Amino acid sequence: MLEVNKPSDEIPAGGLSIAEAARRTGVSVHTLRYYERAGLVVTPVDRTHGGRRRYRRLDLKWIKVCTGLRATGMPIRGIRRYAELVAAGSGNEDDRLDLLEAHRDQVLARIAELRENLRVIDHKIDVYRGRLEAGDADRLWAPVPDGTERAGP
Repeated sequence: MLEVNKPSDEIPAGGLSIAEAARRTGVSVHTLRYYERAGLVVTPVDRTHGGRRRYRRLDLKWIKVCTGLRATGMPIRGIRRYAELVAAGSGNEDDRLDLLEAHRDQVLARIAELRENLRVIDHKIDVYRGRLEAGDADRLWAPVPDGTERAGP
């Protein structure tokens, strides 16, 4: 769960360690490193003189964007393309919009598919409840060893 929008969450002037950034964003340290290696960040993550990563508020907000896109099924290449467009600055807003609208269409199609599957599950639940209440749950379909089937699923 991302905590960066809480008013009480102060980011120290020197930024957050990778462990603290992971804790606040709800992703693993490995995921943070991967996002950086995979080109999913829009600005280079700051580093200390010793080379340790230091995360700023902008970094944490961008991680939230990445994890949200990923959670909705956007492939890494799509997130990378979006990050490239954002990092390139102004002038490509139409491309960003096209990318996001195409992904939104895919998400809506997946939601519709999930709703249909949920209707099937709800129907099956109703059938099982009805049969259990009627006392004839043994009439529910089940394969039998000799290969014959019982009445309907």
